[in-house]
Amino acid sequence: MNVEELREYCLSRKGTTECFPFDEVTLVFKVLGKMFALIPLDDPELRIALKCDPDRALQLREQYSAITPAFHFNKKYWNSVLISPSISRTLLEELIDHSYDEVVAKLPRKLKEELCG
Repeated sequence: MNVEELREYCLSRKGTTECFPFDEVTLVFKVLGKMFALIPLDDPELRIALKCDPDRALQLREQYSAITPAFHFNKKYWNSVLISPSISRTLLEELIDHSYDEVVAKLPRKLKEELCG
């Protein structure tokens, strides 16, 4: 996946918006104001930071060398995924969905109801 495909996939998730809250090179995706994905556009290697269940985060880091603790984030909950041949499109989409779902699960009930209609 390239950066535009990542962007399109993230934005396809219900209630998702994109912004640059930190600087002009860190693209952030939020669901109802809560971050679930970040892409540093200035990194020479394309990568995406995604929220993850702590146990699954450790398992993924052990299984894939392209998945590491995310820089500048709580490493217990955030992974950095290098977009490389070792990470299939299917796995990447699953990880984006998992990150989105982790954030939605923590939203207040009223916001979840608003999102789910």
